[in-house]
Amino acid sequence: MFILNANTKIICPYDSKPIQNAVNILKRDMNKVFYQSNYVENQIILSKKEDMECETFGIDIDNNLTIAAGDDLGFVYGLLYISERYLGIKPFWFWMDQKIVKTDKIEIEFGHYQSAKPVVRFRGWFLNDEVLIMKWKVNGDSEEPWRMAFEALLRCGGNIVIPGTDKNSRLNRQLAADMGLWITHHHAEPLGAEIFARAYPNENPNFTENSHLFYKLWEDAVISQKNCKVVWNLCFRGQGDKPFWSDDTSGQFDTPEKRGALISELIEKQCSIVKKYVKDPVFCTNLYGEIMELYNEGYVKIAPNIIKVRADNGYGKMVTRRRDNHNVRVSSMPDKHDKCQGIYYHVSFYDLQAANHITMLPNSVDFVDRELSSVLENGGDDFWVINCSNVRPHVYYLDVIRKKWFGRSISDEIHSVEFVNDYYNGVSQIAECLRNYPKALIQYGEHEDEHAGEQFYTENVRIMAHQFIVDRTQKTRLLDWLVEADSFEEQVERVCGMCKSGEQKLSEYYHLCERVSASLSGDTKQLFDSTVLLQAKIHFYCAKGMRIFGEALAEFWNKNYKKAFILAGNSAECYEKAEKEMRASEYGIWEGFYYNDCFADIKHSAYMIKKVMGVIREYGDNARHDKWYRETVYPVEDRNVFLLLVTDNHMTDWELYEAMKEERTE
Repeated sequence: MFILNANTKIICPYDSKPIQNAVNILKRDMNKVFYQSNYVENQIILSKKEDMECETFGIDIDNNLTIAAGDDLGFVYGLLYISERYLGIKPFWFWMDQKIVKTDKIEIEFGHYQSAKPVVRFRGWFLNDEVLIMKWKVNGDSEEPWRMAFEALLRCGGNIVIPGTDKNSRLNRQLAADMGLWITHHHAEPLGAEIFARAYPNENPNFTENSHLFYKLWEDAVISQKNCKVVWNLCFRGQGDKPFWSDDTSGQFDTPEKRGALISELIEKQCSIVKKYVKDPVFCTNLYGEIMELYNEGYVKIAPNIIKVRADNGYGKMVTRRRDNHNVRVSSMPDKHDKCQGIYYHVSFYDLQAANHITMLPNSVDFVDRELSSVLENGGDDFWVINCSNVRPHVYYLDVIRKKWFGRSISDEIHSVEFVNDYYNGVSQIAECLRNYPKALIQYGEHEDEHAGEQFYTENVRIMAHQFIVDRTQKTRLLDWLVEADSFEEQVERVCGMCKSGEQKLSEYYHLCERVSASLSGDTKQLFDSTVLLQAKIHFYCAKGMRIFGEALAEFWNKNYKKAFILAGNSAECYEKAEKEMRASEYGIWEGFYYNDCFADIKHSAYMIKKVMGVIREYGDNARHDKWYRETVYPVEDRNVFLLLVTDNHMTDWELYEAMKEERTE
């Protein structure tokens, strides 16, 4: 037996930053696991073998433990394998609060292990819409969330990352590269260049007018990254991640032919810029949104050696994404007759419509497995980048995808049990909660992937509140994608009606999770409550709030203003309850994690509903704002005595609502 213990030395003759980082991770993990002891010193030895395939490793165990690899990532994966296989440190140990059990030693049988080979060449994450981790600090360190994200990615077997959006990506590139990861770029940031509008705020982001400025941005980006491992993203989209012709007023790009010709030309130009500075570069291009449509129609020409990256619709289905009311759902599945193909896939999405950002993907593991298996069957194995957002809310599905990287077939039943065994002490009832999650969510459309994430309740209620305040005589186009209606009143009725019809399942799921929570204790309960139960609460309270909001407006239109006012207050309270539960889930290092929830923005949903309460009050109260006050606070005999108009300060809308609630409970 090889004895792994606190005295085991790691012999590393290599000074590469990725290897040294992985050595330090293993040393840290050994300190977590082992008590100090008097066991014999033995060695973990790193030995380079030039003939080994990239990113692979072998482990020989006898009197010493020898890791053989041919490159940096091979050693990184080998060191992390020891951490997981023998020390028991799981890939998401940090993000799932794994409790480490200390011991004196670990005995390992002599033998040989050869690493498994992934079926996907480039495999990684896009830390996108990262508003939580960009404002969150771990023990006062703002870099630690990013370091822990990159470590988790490496532990999952990933090798590539888009290390944030816009400024964040450039800030975190070096950290990611130092940890051994390849770098790639957002589909709206060609070659990882700075956004035109920021670099040249006084210039028109129009290629026809300012082509030389675009070229300079691209060349500067290449120069700044030429010493990193990069999969260079070639693309051309407009400012704000939209079609480039949206910014062009020349009228030169008024046909698909002209648009495709320019995109094709600029992809070639970007290739030539990279080749000036980088030997044997690797290229990809995102067939995203309108570019997918142009490519399918033959208007965009791409060299065969460029990896063509197709995207799901944000909900895990390999079809083109919806843009406003444009929802053609053209297949984005890789073409088995094409070469060099990959995918950009979402376990989190921010679309201001119905996607998930702070809750899990609203579709099943079985569904994800089918889609990703089809991707592999159709030759999409060169490149997978997964939108992981802020990591912690999405670990369950990120764990699914790490298994798919290595060719495993996964099901709801199998994955839920494995995941719970890894992180929730094997409690079978928690596995049941995870399997039931997508079954409980509201289906807002006819397609299998059209289940509501939390944005369905948070964003759309804000849209309805705004429209109510500014012009309730007109329907809002922002809901046209969701329902057909002739009036705003009808839009509200139908949208909120979806919550009414789906609330029962959400309620049943929420109470299932509550019952499971009541059966737990200690660390397992804390983790379950702050992850699975929290997400159940967010869905339940926000859906309930949206349903009640619809009822409030219905009463307003019936001129039952006081009842409408009270119901609107009930609705705001539901959103405030969800916000309170979210912030109550923060503990230890997670303190402040949800502070910057500015996308789902549950708190702002409550704020907007309270503004609606103010409008309703203007219709039902009088100009002096004392009618409802008198009816609520004063005894019956005093309500119509006006010698002194009111004897207290005027109540705010919320103070009045609270008084009305108290009156109803007496």
